[in-house]
Amino acid sequence: MAEQKRDYYEVLGVDKNADEAAIKKAYRVLAKKYHPDMNPGDKEAEKKFKEASEAYAVLSDPEKKRQYDQFGHAAFEGGAGGFGGFDFNSADFGDIFGDIFGDFFGGGRRGGRGSSGPMKGANIRTSVKISFEEAVFGVEKELELTLKDECSSCHGSGAKPGTSPETCPKCGGKGQVVFTQQSFFGTVRNVQTCPDCNGTGKVIKDKCPDCHGSGYIANRKKIKVSIPAGIDNGQSVRIRDKGEPGSNGGPRGDLLVEVIVSRHPIFQRQDYNIYSTVPVSFAVAALGGEIVIDTVDGKVIYDVKSGTQTDTRVRLKGKGVPSLRNRENRGDHYVTLVVQVPDKLSHEAKELLKQFDAETGNTLNAAKEASGDAGEVKDKKRKFWKS
Repeated sequence: MAEQKRDYYEVLGVDKNADEAAIKKAYRVLAKKYHPDMNPGDKEAEKKFKEASEAYAVLSDPEKKRQYDQFGHAAFEGGAGGFGGFDFNSADFGDIFGDIFGDFFGGGRRGGRGSSGPMKGANIRTSVKISFEEAVFGVEKELELTLKDECSSCHGSGAKPGTSPETCPKCGGKGQVVFTQQSFFGTVRNVQTCPDCNGTGKVIKDKCPDCHGSGYIANRKKIKVSIPAGIDNGQSVRIRDKGEPGSNGGPRGDLLVEVIVSRHPIFQRQDYNIYSTVPVSFAVAALGGEIVIDTVDGKVIYDVKSGTQTDTRVRLKGKGVPSLRNRENRGDHYVTLVVQVPDKLSHEAKELLKQFDAETGNTLNAAKEASGDAGEVKDKKRKFWKS
């Protein structure tokens, strides 16, 4: 008895309403996983590969998919050729196997533009450390970096002066080579970057003695970077055209400078606001008075209201960090006032505090009375247990 076939949608793991792109994506994953060339000698993998390929051959063809949705597997019983009566050559397997063999054998994707055209150079990354205040108001820093410049001897060609690069004989100057691979479905045509010229289409027989054929010389350079006001820790400044040189006439990459902001002993930043804590004497908190608060703009005088409690937060409007987009717009500075209770008092100071306590509610005497009452309760308990 013939083995019953699984539902094609189930095989590919897609919904019946899946579009062409979803079906193709699902098959690509399965084909790459179970392809016989990637699983030599594995009969189970080969079986699953055939099953997935059969499902894809039907569901990727609009007419066959319509017939399958209406009649199921019965729509193709008695068909000619292939597995289960399918002509696999009618399905679009080319680009899928191009991807598979490109990954497996180190080649590029099937088709597409060659790599011999102008290409932008890679970006260079570095970092700079600045102070908290420099991040708030902006600063200009000078960096010393090793950058590549065009070789003055060969003018970037990489060839010895008096000679020129020659057309690559392997790829004929195209920068790509075509190779074929025998697969389960026959011959697959694939394209990869030329290994002899690395996609440039040119080879250098006599290399420039100064740059050793690279076309560039590494030089130590000083570059100024303008760091804007309001920048935060971890953000980067981009300097155009200061990265690696491009290839085949392409532009240079960019220089990306990551900013590292040093911690401040007093201030903390959150977004564009600044936070700090300021101690306030017990007397000033009770009676009110002026205190000095440090800000990024300098010292300011603040009038503390009488009766201020500890951990009271006050707001200094516009004393925070400028916005990166508009430095005229600034955040605020929030200050937490912490009332300081003295831990060392002279005899006279203690007597004055007692008088103060008596004037404001006699809390010390109340505490003594409470402790006396507690003593009487303890004595009564002792007598009870003894009896």
